[in-house]
Amino acid sequence: MKRTLAAVCLALSTALAVSACGGLGSTANESAAPTATIPELGKDQQVSIVFESYNYGLAGAWTDTFNALITDFQTKHPNIKVTAQKPQGNSPNPATDTISSIQNQMVAGAPPDVAQLGFSDLDFTINSLQAKSLDGLVGKDAVQKNFDGAKHAFAPRARTLADWNGQTYGVPFVFSTPVLYFNATLFTEAGLDPANPPKTWQQVAEAAAAINGKTGKGGIYVDCLTKTAKDWCFQSMVRSNGGRVISEDRTKLTYAEDPAVEVARQAQDLVRTGGMPVLQQKQGYEAFGRGEIGMILETSAIQGNFVKGAEGKWDLRSAPMPSYGSKPTVPTNSGASLYILSNDPAKQRASWELIKYLTSEEAYMKISQGIGYLPLRTGLLSDPSGLQDWAKKNPLFEPNVAQLGNMEPWISMPGTNYLQIRDGMMDAVEAVVFQGKDPKSTLTAAQDQGRKLLPAA
Repeated sequence: MKRTLAAVCLALSTALAVSACGGLGSTANESAAPTATIPELGKDQQVSIVFESYNYGLAGAWTDTFNALITDFQTKHPNIKVTAQKPQGNSPNPATDTISSIQNQMVAGAPPDVAQLGFSDLDFTINSLQAKSLDGLVGKDAVQKNFDGAKHAFAPRARTLADWNGQTYGVPFVFSTPVLYFNATLFTEAGLDPANPPKTWQQVAEAAAAINGKTGKGGIYVDCLTKTAKDWCFQSMVRSNGGRVISEDRTKLTYAEDPAVEVARQAQDLVRTGGMPVLQQKQGYEAFGRGEIGMILETSAIQGNFVKGAEGKWDLRSAPMPSYGSKPTVPTNSGASLYILSNDPAKQRASWELIKYLTSEEAYMKISQGIGYLPLRTGLLSDPSGLQDWAKKNPLFEPNVAQLGNMEPWISMPGTNYLQIRDGMMDAVEAVVFQGKDPKSTLTAAQDQGRKLLPAA
């Protein structure tokens, strides 16, 4: 494990450093303020800020971990009071409520000061929600110093995920790549070898059929195929099949082309043959946690729930994302960055202090151990005083780390209608997979509607 992690970290420092931002907006170097434009807080200057995070919409390890982080921050910064809140809304996945929640609060004149917003919201966050350039607020040097860290720097790929037009607007906070978690106990009961998990989607289909046929349990749940799941993982599946959901220049929708259609058709076959139960996102990962499904393709954000569900009952293991035959897998990233929305200089400075703490080595150690998210300061994984011992004892982490080497960004749809475009696409995918609709015509109709919502050239 130690040798594997060391090799992975070396690969990250090379492979990620040379990869492009792939549709996240221009990264050309434009002038950014070299020094801070907001003053440091006075020693006894009291400031209150509101931090909105979808982590607070999920019970258990999520809320417990972030409550502990906020408590630690306020101990270190007694002059800064942080009110943490979840997004306003009632969606099963609170991450889908973030944009509407902030828009509603902006209309009311009281948006949060600092917010956790998804990578697929990047365009809208900067151009419509008016997130502040961190280079402009605290200076480019201070931003890069935070990325460099006291001992462990951000993975090069992670540093630029919230850049736009040559400036850093957000600090990437948490993300995962798609991981195939599996129930080794059910594998054994079905006559499968848990030491040799499926490597291709064809092998997944065969294993799912065996599990369903011999144990009566669900074979697999692919948490990439509903509107609630957003499109981060669906993008990864399509990319791994040689396609895209949107062109590289973000001007043309392409999710009705053959690679995407084939992804939806194969997932539909899993349902049709009984290998995948018809469930919504939360139902799917809860059923897997109870040991009622053999495999799940999922973000590591839910890993803590799986560990808790399996403890003392069944054997939880993980494997890399399956491939489409001999085609290389192209993992995309889930997750979010932290942005400053406040217009008040004192609150902006307090928000920056919170962002620095939440993306520190100390915080990532708590986040990784408490939830399962990747530490974006990947050097922690091979540090004896960091996460090395924990990583050795938690091999569930290894596939996720290894996949960072060929990760591509989760692409944000363009314009102010981006949510309608994304949701229309995922509604169509859900209709194909779980309702048996025709893949080609359903995705084509959705793409035609989405094209009308794209911004004018």
